Amino acid sequence: MNSGKNNNSAAFDKAYEENEIGVKGIAYFGIGLFILIVITFGLMWLLMGVLEDRAKETKSSDNPMAMSDKERLPAEPRLQAAPGFGVDGPDGRVNLELRAPQSEYWELEKQWKKEWAEGMKDSKTGAVTSMPIEKAKEIVLAQGLKSKTGPEAEKLFTESKLRFSDASAGRVATDRKR
Repeated sequence: MNSGKNNNSAAFDKAYEENEIGVKGIAYFGIGLFILIVITFGLMWLLMGVLEDRAKETKSSDNPMAMSDKERLPAEPRLQAAPGFGVDGPDGRVNLELRAPQSEYWELEKQWKKEWAEGMKDSKTGAVTSMPIEKAKEIVLAQGLKSKTGPEAEKLFTESKLRFSDASAGRVATDRKR
């Protein structure tokens, strides 16, 4: 019985799991990680040097993807519509060098109001490209256009409600549901 008692008491002495931390493994991992980071930074530094040397050797004009001066401009509408402190207008360039910062907007607003009131003509052909709405109404009424009635008007009305749907891939016009 003694032998059974000794086995049971040994089992009760180790009733919990021992918590052993492998400090040696953690230290090796930390040192290895540090070495890997240093090597990576060194390789990136060398790569950057190679790329800078290559950029100095090649000219920017050799690059087929290089943008022109016009392509480098930001998309419309630009905050500064008057590059170089001036505005190009129908009467020539207006110099805004020593004027208030708002003078650019004031000059452009003056031009826009003039175009709104009088309309705009194409400089090459002289054709009117825009005009005030009231003037356009007068011209249309002066032409003596008559409204359409009867079956022709009904046909135009139904055609105006048709649309090409995505479901037909643009092949068949269907009636609008709205």
